[in-house]
Amino acid sequence: MKKVLVVVDMQNDFIDGSLGTKEAEAIVDAVAEEIRKDYDLIIATRDTHDENYLNTNEGKHLPVVHCVRDSKGWQIADKVEKALKEKENVSVLNKPTFGSEEIVKVLKEYDKEKPIGSITLIGLCTDICVVSNALLVKTAFPEIPVNVVGNCCAGVTPESHDAALLTMKMCQIEVL
Repeated sequence: MKKVLVVVDMQNDFIDGSLGTKEAEAIVDAVAEEIRKDYDLIIATRDTHDENYLNTNEGKHLPVVHCVRDSKGWQIADKVEKALKEKENVSVLNKPTFGSEEIVKVLKEYDKEKPIGSITLIGLCTDICVVSNALLVKTAFPEIPVNVVGNCCAGVTPESHDAALLTMKMCQIEVL
């Protein structure tokens, strides 16, 4: 059974850019170390917006320009990118919204060829994109253990991080 890691939105804008936090900065090394562990497939996502972000529904609710395609803030953080490049089976997906149906598609294709034994998620932000993707993955794979590494995630605030971890626990996602 294969182990899969999903690295959610470890991008500069969420770490030390327009939406960065000290909590996000603090997890970068732990995320890089988790990537270096024994996973058979790694999927990394990039939150991806265009120049018209402020005119989108998300932009109206969160009026902070971030992760504009090809900008420095859109790039995956250097230490994380380096760890990803050390691995062989890595897929990077751009996602225009919180949850990514593309992750589920990639996982379903992979599972057809090599049965998945577990799926682990890490990244940013726990309370928005990590929880959204964890719930999508759990819905698509109800019989496969889905895990989140708590110290490899950071939320918008420490309180919302803890609330998201609790929500995932309640949905039978194991918080490691």
